[in-house]
Amino acid sequence: MSTRTDVVIVGGGPVGLATAIAARHAGMKVMLADHAVPPIDKACGEGLMPDGLESLAAVGVTIPVENAFQFRGIRFREGETSVDATFPRGVGYGVRRTVLHDLLTQRAEEAGVDLRWGTRVSAIADGRVTLNDEEVRCDWIIGADGQASQVRERMQIGRTQTELRRYGFRQHFALTPWTDYVEVYWSDHGQVYVTPVAEDQVCVALITADPHLRLSCLSTFFPELAEKLSGANASSREQGAITLTRQLDTVCAGNIALVGEASGSVDAITGEGMSLGFRQAVAVVEAMQSGSLASYARAHIEIGKPARRMSMLMLSMGNRRWLRHRTLRALSSRPELFAQMLSIHVGESKLRDFGLERALTLGWRMLYTQGEA
Repeated sequence: MSTRTDVVIVGGGPVGLATAIAARHAGMKVMLADHAVPPIDKACGEGLMPDGLESLAAVGVTIPVENAFQFRGIRFREGETSVDATFPRGVGYGVRRTVLHDLLTQRAEEAGVDLRWGTRVSAIADGRVTLNDEEVRCDWIIGADGQASQVRERMQIGRTQTELRRYGFRQHFALTPWTDYVEVYWSDHGQVYVTPVAEDQVCVALITADPHLRLSCLSTFFPELAEKLSGANASSREQGAITLTRQLDTVCAGNIALVGEASGSVDAITGEGMSLGFRQAVAVVEAMQSGSLASYARAHIEIGKPARRMSMLMLSMGNRRWLRHRTLRALSSRPELFAQMLSIHVGESKLRDFGLERALTLGWRMLYTQGEA
């Protein structure tokens, strides 16, 4: 049996669903297939930056405020050192991954996407995808099937140029958030993100290069955070995932494109994984409308540049205690520099806007604090 559609999307995570919704709004007939069946969860920090919310809005998806917790900025902490900054415009949302996935699934159904949950993709070729025993002919194929993308592997799209592997572990705790910032706790053993996701719940996510480290080790390596969580009941089981830094030399081949983690990824330390994927969803649909994926290949590079730069800086801080201590102390003494860096990170400013004067000021502050590191 053969079926005809405009677009087949392989992978039904948030980015695949956002791409499907955007394509439907562009007037395309869309089929989405995933071997999993909702509700679908995945270990992540569960924070959406303002630029990620704007990208979702661009595909017609708005998260009701009652389903999320608004946070107004980012705070870095290590020991007695702390620095924070508010977003230059808008707020971020802490939202449970399952809540987000359910919301996107509902929007996709309302938009008329043909959702094929529990469906095995058994073959992929140019203009054809076999779902279970059904051959589907299409104009476009989108691989949104994650780090181990079968679309990428089967069609041999892209060679890996860089790759770094770390590990993430996430759990929720039932307590009232103590701040309306996402807090990032630093140590020699990794970083812990604390994201408020409801009025009575926080998400705690550990990112580390040590595959044996777990959230049960917080009291040893992150004592300040462990004290805040003391007495709180866990409201979910601990869940793990691999976080990859991966860059491909291409994300398109003919009428096939990769989006989300299938197309490469930045370390979870940036907090921008889904935001990047939502922007890619918009860009790939615009390219399909033009009749060529060439513009998406170019857009994909530009979309990822700021996050890759920030990832490199933050990973360097994590791996080098002296650099981390000097940077955090320098930023805490000049918090306006941290605010400018956050503005660049969420796309409100360009790197060139940071300016020579600010760069020299940060460098001087780091040298000034050398004796304290």
